[in-house]
Amino acid sequence: MMPMQQLREQMAEQDPEYRRLLEEHSKRARRLDELTRKGWLTTEEDQEEKRLKKEKLQLKDQMEARLRSRSK
Repeated sequence: MMPMQQLREQMAEQDPEYRRLLEEHSKRARRLDELTRKGWLTTEEDQEEKRLKKEKLQLKDQMEARLRSRSK
């Protein structure tokens, strides 16, 4: 069985849908980092932060599901 990190890298190279999910996940992570560095958030930014966290988690779940189906 292939180590998970190696499988993730292989999926990112070979699976366009996995790569798309990874890119979307990364975009949300970068935006969350921006908001975190800001320190004080407006009400809208606070709502955006909560939405981004949920979306990021959903994307991670989708990526992990693709990994599980591939590693079987």
